[in-house]
Amino acid sequence: MRTVMILWLLTVLAGAQSTPAAPPSAQPAPAASTATASELTIPAGTKVPLALKHAISTKSAKEGDAVYAETTFPVVLNDRVLIPAGTYVQGKINHVQRAGRVKGRAEVLMHFTTLIYPSGYTVLLPGSVENAPGVDKTSVKDEEGTIQGDSQTGEKAGTVAASAGTGAVIGGLSHGGKGAAIGAGVGGAVGSAIALLSRGNDVKLDAGTTVEMVIQRPVVLDASRIPASVK
Repeated sequence: MRTVMILWLLTVLAGAQSTPAAPPSAQPAPAASTATASELTIPAGTKVPLALKHAISTKSAKEGDAVYAETTFPVVLNDRVLIPAGTYVQGKINHVQRAGRVKGRAEVLMHFTTLIYPSGYTVLLPGSVENAPGVDKTSVKDEEGTIQGDSQTGEKAGTVAASAGTGAVIGGLSHGGKGAAIGAGVGGAVGSAIALLSRGNDVKLDAGTTVEMVIQRPVVLDASRIPASVK
């Protein structure tokens, strides 16, 4: 009996030694990280010089009309071109007003809404006119970028004075001093009528006119769509 027990124990031990050890549990493979596309940002307040591609006049422009322009100089940040020269800019006219006959100056307000890169990459943006150095006898009157014509008070006063002087000369030649006074009065009245009946000057922006756009809020760009260098 003792011999049988010994043989049984030897058999059990032999079987345990022949059983292969269980392999250690495999460690889960680390999840592959998803790399996000790198981004570039045009900061708010960035100024961009533009040249208009077509003429705009308060005489014929209407609210909602499209505005087309092109950048004339690259915008660079940290040695990287964000907006190359020759990038198209599109916008629209939001407000237009002709000058009045008695008072009120001509003005036009436009906003820029889209950048179109040479590659066709398109970016929405909020842009307004910061300055209009290429437009004569105008000024930018508010933060929205309204371009306003100058006052013509001096010009209209000159029209009245010139008409009065002409009337005085004609009256003086005809009837002497009394005639000069009468002629001056008549001439002045004619000059006043002309000044009142005529409108003030329109704001005119010819094709090629330079304006300065300011970016109103940060604009995020896809770096992979912007060339690292411009030849």
